[in-house]
Amino acid sequence: MAQLTDDCFAFSGSLLPIAEMERLIEAGVGPVAEIEDVSLSAALGRVLARDLVADLDLPPFDNSAVDGFAVRHGDLAHEGETRLAIVDRVAAGAAAARALGRGEAVRIFTGAPMPAGADTVFMQEDVRVEGGAVIVPPGLKFGANRRLAGEDVRRGAVTLPAGRRLAARDVALAAAVGVAALPVRRRVRVAVFSTGDEVVEPGAPRGPNAIYDANRYLLSGLLTKFGAEVADLGIVADDPAALRKTLAQAAVGRDLVLSSGGVSTGEADHMRTVLEEVGRLVFWRVAIKPGRPVAMGTLPGGAAGKGAARIRARRVARGRRRRGRSGEIRAGRGGGDHLAHRDRRPRRAVRRRHDGRAGLDRRVPSLCGARGLTSASCPPLGRASTSRKTWMAGT
Repeated sequence: MAQLTDDCFAFSGSLLPIAEMERLIEAGVGPVAEIEDVSLSAALGRVLARDLVADLDLPPFDNSAVDGFAVRHGDLAHEGETRLAIVDRVAAGAAAARALGRGEAVRIFTGAPMPAGADTVFMQEDVRVEGGAVIVPPGLKFGANRRLAGEDVRRGAVTLPAGRRLAARDVALAAAVGVAALPVRRRVRVAVFSTGDEVVEPGAPRGPNAIYDANRYLLSGLLTKFGAEVADLGIVADDPAALRKTLAQAAVGRDLVLSSGGVSTGEADHMRTVLEEVGRLVFWRVAIKPGRPVAMGTLPGGAAGKGAARIRARRVARGRRRRGRSGEIRAGRGGGDHLAHRDRRPRRAVRRRHDGRAGLDRRVPSLCGARGLTSASCPPLGRASTSRKTWMAGT
């Protein structure tokens, strides 16, 4: 007689180590191949496809950093005040009528181009005006309050590198060098659906034995935050024909399909069998708890129309969802500006320990507020391939 157990995670079969799961996910993945040009107003959060090289210096001309008076530093007395004749007035967007001569000064404003011959600017608070002359004090350094052309960005320099997830400051910099549109990688296209006869849409009538679907909204929200283009396929019943039809629909023109539920060993868990019928199973059952009944496979079709497409993920561990449990994805390894999301929960929110009995890597959430939440880590979704369609599911 088999030994009875009250451990819902107990399992005697073979389990895939996490390192091997990571290797399988990493194998053969690459960046999205398609590139599209988008306007600056649509570029926020997108991944730059090519280096942006500046076509001009920034600033494009020498200009004043303050409101004041432009002078020739060689005219200034080393000790005592200097009296200079005011010969012109230059505002931002205008230009001096002529070059600055010896013993002369020009009234100038922030952002206005420096007159030819001028090399230093006195702030208006530091001088006094008497009639048509300005009296300036000694001690100001050569070049003070002057911004030189190209001191921020030199013409021909890489302003923004390829692969950068564009923040607001990056879009502003592109605008400053005169670019109206940017080449970016196509967004990763993801289809998301939940499975289960007991799962109902929030706001719909709920029977006494049903639960509201939370997983789909969690996954869709996180994917959107990562920058993905998400297609919500709703809730699918525990019916092989319905699941088969949904997988076929989800595979068309998309890079990744995420489903929740139906991948364990119960009589109503059909997802693995259906996947093996319409695609190829890559792995099933991982040495992690909660999260053991996680599966990944490939489906025919794909966003590029070249077979199937798969997501680039360094560590993905979809959690076990025992009818009513949820899963959480959090950003993990990756480079600062490339991450679209960071988990800011306290470190103690997810404790990790090794279970010697089953050889499982156990992740125990303690502060997430919902029983059974697990964490997973994904790199930026701007880097997914279009060679295969990946399906991942957890139950």
